Formats: sequence, C-alpha cells, structure tokens
Amino acid sequence: MSQLSTKHLLGIKNLTEGDIHLILETAANFKEVINRPIKKVPSLRDITIANVFFENSTRTRLSFELAEKRLSADVVNFSSSNSSVKKGETLVDTVNNILAMKVDMVVMRHSSPGAPHFLSRNVKANIVNAGDGTHEHPTQALLDAYSIKEKFGDVAGKKVAIIGDILHSRVALSNIFCLKKLGAEVMVCGPITLLPKYIESLGVKVELDVKKALQWCDVANVLRIQLERQQIKYFPSLREYSLYYGINKKLLSELDKEIVIMHPGPINRGVELNSDVADSDQAIILDQVENGVAVRMAVLYLLAGAKG
Repeated sequence: MSQLSTKHLLGIKNLTEGDIHLILETAANFKEVINRPIKKVPSLRDITIANVFFENSTRTRLSFELAEKRLSADVVNFSSSNSSVKKGETLVDTVNNILAMKVDMVVMRHSSPGAPHFLSRNVKANIVNAGDGTHEHPTQALLDAYSIKEKFGDVAGKKVAIIGDILHSRVALSNIFCLKKLGAEVMVCGPITLLPKYIESLGVKVELDVKKALQWCDVANVLRIQLERQQIKYFPSLREYSLYYGINKKLLSELDKEIVIMHPGPINRGVELNSDVADSDQAIILDQVENGVAVRMAVLYLLAGAKG
C-alpha cells in the first residue's frame, strides 16, 4: 500500500491501521532528509498550503510550516486574530476566499470540535486537522506513536499510560485511537474529575493512583493541565494537583524499572512534570518535537498524492 485511504486527515478515528503504518514508514524516510546538510526536497514544489489557525499555537504551527518548507511547498499563513473573522465572516467563506487564491491544502486548528470535518464537506481542498477543540489532534498522536516506535522498535504490546487532564485533551483521544490501532495497551490516569465518563468504553484501563500507573507502564505520556479550557474548578489548586499527580525524579526512582517520559508540550514545569524529569535522559520530549516535522512532512506528502 503506497496511498492513504482518505484525502483528508481529520482524525485518527478515520484512519486505517494501514494508513498509520504508511505514515510512520514515510516519516522515517523524511527523518533522514531533515538530518542531511541540505534539508529540502522538491516533493511538493507545485503545491500551495494554507495554515489557517483560529487558536493560538507555537509548536504545531511552526512544525507544519517547517514541514511544508522542507517539502518546497508554497506556504500561506492565516491567523484569525487579525482577519475578517473578527468582522463576522463565516468559516466556509473565510476558507473559500483563501482557496480562490489557488490553495491546494488547508492545515486548520479550530476551537470547535468537528470544524475540519465540516470544512472537508464544504470546500474543495485536502484538509489537515491541526487540533479541533477538545476532540482530536491526529498529527500529535502520529508523532507520539513514531517516537515510541523509534525508541522500542515497535508500538504493539507496549504499555502506555496517559497521565493528566484527559477530559480536556484532544491529544489523549487521538493517542488512545492511534495506540489501540497499533496494538498497544493503554491506561489513563488522573483525578476522577478530569476523566471523561465514557473513557472505559474506549477500551482503556483507568487508574487513579499515579504511582501504580507508572509502575505498570513502559511509557508515560504526561499531559498539561488545560486551565484555558476549564470553565469550573476540577481540583482544589495546582499545588495540590502537583502533590498527587506531579512526576518528579524521586517518584521515578522508587519504581523497579526505568520508563520513558513523553509530553506533547507546552510543559507546565513544577506542575505535571518537574525539571529534573523533563530534562532527564528518560524524557524523549525534544525527540517528539523533531519527529513532529518528519511526521507532518509524511502526512502532507501522502495527502498531496491522494487528490480526487
């Protein structure tokens, strides 16, 4: 199989296991490219890609932009904060106006769950979901899976604990879908107020004790507390959260094995992760960032071949 089964990347839920393997294999080839002295390939020389971000982003936006430039695509950046959206323009009108300038692909982040799906039904372009509300963040899950595969040689059979604010995390949902499709065992861990009621229906284990979760897993993917998405208080204070769920070197040293620490960023140091863990040899956080460029290059390259 050398082509994706879809012409959009809307979520991991929409991908087949074959699609995921193809993306990860293609990413491995692009990782070699970005480590060469000349980091560019002409693969998307005739393609124009618009990065349409209705929500703030640093890592994801930079990563996509770098991936596009490494593939020699023409890049247009759009930010809603200084656009006609402020004047009441609809999402479809905004994107259609961008497409009228002969854009082939749209990478979009939006605060409304399902916005990329809606867009894919209403405009003629490949749509890549760069995060839609608390719903999905497919490229983050793909780069996380790639990072686990790079570290262990395979994702199948690995035990991955996702720890933290599961309720508000699009990263958690995409990771669960991706890891399950690749044959990993998944556990979620966090305060009961930050675990969705439906979570067990996704086929994951649930643990409230962080030490037990760490003892169980091979990989801990630690999530940020998303205060900007929380309308009410889910726990007494950040200090209390850190006391019960923060991961520090002392906690890791009490385990009878060494585990791998991941984090999608940005890290709230001293809350979910202490610096002595985030900057340690056990953490592959910066590898995730590097792998993100290769994975996004793979996604864009494969979608460009899936027109029609």
